[in-house]
Amino acid sequence: MKMPAIRTCKQCGQKNRVAANHLSDTGRCGACKTPLPPVDEPLQVDAALFDEIVNTSRVPVLVDFWAEWCGPCHAAAPEVARAAKDMAGQALVLKVDTDKHQQLAARFNVRGIPNFAIFSAGKLVKQQAGVVGHDVMEGWLRSAAPAPTT
Repeated sequence: MKMPAIRTCKQCGQKNRVAANHLSDTGRCGACKTPLPPVDEPLQVDAALFDEIVNTSRVPVLVDFWAEWCGPCHAAAPEVARAAKDMAGQALVLKVDTDKHQQLAARFNVRGIPNFAIFSAGKLVKQQAGVVGHDVMEGWLRSAAPAPTT
């Protein structure tokens, strides 16, 4: 079952359903027709939405495995948000709360947080624990991007 993400139009406030494979695209609000830019902030996801986005995304996906109680996770959060903003349209950034979604964290053998995973074409291509800057995250995403077709 496809699970759409909800994007709120900044112009009219309308909630728009956007299919996971279109989150990195520019769309249009269903009500006022204002352009909806690509997602430019980290998306909190559960296991079902995680699988849907990772498996259908046409751009690389950065996943931040974190928890509310984790100090280093809070230190990394602004860097994660900056990477999402800088890479809008070229990559997606997801956040997985490891306390709420323990099976998902276990699936990727997350032992220490923050833990960052990069997916491309549905496959895990890099995983690293520890705080890093947005420039490092953006480098991971650029290196995971599919080669342009000519």
